[in-house]
Amino acid sequence: MRRAYNSWVANETLEDYALRYTPRHFRKWSEFQVANTAFGATSFLALEAIGGAIALSYGFTNALWAILVVGLITFLTGLPISYYAARYAVDMDLLTRGAGFGYIGSTLTSLIYASFTFIFFALEAAILALALEMVLGWPLTVCYLVSSLVVIPLVMYGITLISKLQAWSQPIWMVLFVLPFAFVAAEQPEKFAEFTSLAGRVSGSADFDVIGFGAAAAVAAALVVQIGEQVDYLRFLPEKTARNRRRWWAAVLVSGPGWIVPGMLKMLGGAFLAFLVL
Repeated sequence: MRRAYNSWVANETLEDYALRYTPRHFRKWSEFQVANTAFGATSFLALEAIGGAIALSYGFTNALWAILVVGLITFLTGLPISYYAARYAVDMDLLTRGAGFGYIGSTLTSLIYASFTFIFFALEAAILALALEMVLGWPLTVCYLVSSLVVIPLVMYGITLISKLQAWSQPIWMVLFVLPFAFVAAEQPEKFAEFTSLAGRVSGSADFDVIGFGAAAAVAAALVVQIGEQVDYLRFLPEKTARNRRRWWAAVLVSGPGWIVPGMLKMLGGAFLAFLVL
């Protein structure tokens, strides 16, 4: 038992520096590998669900402006967070302490981030479970269990395994993401123009109004906290040097605050798909 335990302790991939500071010797991935892994975090389907929900409730115009404004806020708030997390290889907890908010501040940050993660994990598992039920015909309870438990072996080895998974699955995901919109463009391109006239069930109109915009923006603003997950990947970037300066900055921008660019496209895509269902 002692030998088995010691072998586990000696295996760094079982820890993989899931929290706090990532030491220099463990930042062994290239800028592209880290950025690609972090970029893969944007594949979560809750983005489409949020975009569809606010478009159906508040109409196309309010949803569009809410997504654009929240996207800008998310990018601007995420930029300094991403920079300092990547520069000093620390997570949100240590970043909060370093910013002067102390132990209580870091505890509250961890609580907010954990709550956000649990809520979005539940949303994602619910979406995937329903998809499994529709495709395979399994009982929904079984689909919930499969969708929840399948993630455990993936996260046991942290970024070591996740980076490999993202490396080969990313191109497949990108093709599948674009495919339904390409199909609609080929078969019924007029649907894109019709989408702009979508009236909200709550607002009762497709035109802009301040209350509808504010309500839609309040829902989309929950995504600001996603930067915490991006930081978890940015900690593994190699140190910035004169030689890799451009690659380092590109990785920080693309996989840090830049996650919101495909995020906005996915919310708009979800709104369009919801419109097609109607």
